[in-house]
Amino acid sequence: MNDFWMTLRNMSWNLTHRLGWADVVDILIVAAILYEVMILMRRTRSSALLKGIVLLLLMVAASSLLGLTSLNWLMNSILQNGVLVLIILFQPEIRKTLEKMGRSNLLSKGRRTAGVQDEQERIIREIIQTALDLSKRKVGALICFEQRTGLQDVIDTGTRVDGVISAPLLENIFEPNTPLHDGAVVIRGDKVEAAACILPLTEASGVSRELGTRHRAGIGLSENSDAVVLIVSEETGTISMARGGQLYRPLQEEDLRIILEEIFIGEPSRLTAFFRSLKRERRPA
Repeated sequence: MNDFWMTLRNMSWNLTHRLGWADVVDILIVAAILYEVMILMRRTRSSALLKGIVLLLLMVAASSLLGLTSLNWLMNSILQNGVLVLIILFQPEIRKTLEKMGRSNLLSKGRRTAGVQDEQERIIREIIQTALDLSKRKVGALICFEQRTGLQDVIDTGTRVDGVISAPLLENIFEPNTPLHDGAVVIRGDKVEAAACILPLTEASGVSRELGTRHRAGIGLSENSDAVVLIVSEETGTISMARGGQLYRPLQEEDLRIILEEIFIGEPSRLTAFFRSLKRERRPA
């Protein structure tokens, strides 16, 4: 126990007397990495594993303080192979982090070509066309746009598609009496990642009784993540958008274009500003 307090005292002295600029940079980089990992694992099944690891570390510290030799030996033996265990347990999240780094705006913003911009504009036109066509025919739809918070848990509940975004594909998915029409589509980047996905329903008491399961599912996902959810009503054909637990309706073609341009081209902060202005113009349902 005395050794523990001596180590803690030495660490505190080093932090206050020997901290240089290189140490500050080192700490900031590690903090940024840990923050990104926590963001990726937030609201996924991996968050429970992370809580278990934190509990294990607390048990190591407590056993050392209380002099529980056997328990401390057991916990330290487990931690010795901790790196290998973490790689095995968090393999999907590690892969997702590396993929995110590969398509980061910091690496690609300066290398956008005319072809990339044309593709982004094509995707926006295809999604708008899908929403307008489904609205006109009163075919229900639920399209989720993944943002910073990963939607892998949602994707795992559906059927993988991994297809190029196009109006014919999306309209065919939501066509009544087809295998994938019942559920949500998840769009990740420029791909239709999955269809027939199950979303969590909102538990908010202030949601209008006129709204059905499709709208409640869209609001529910937007409460648990930063995803933007496009909803087409099967009863009225009204186009809505859920974000941050709020439902914005009805949306016109120009509204859809602004939202989609910010999702696929602009910055998240600009998208937030747009929704704030939209909220002042339309009362959430």
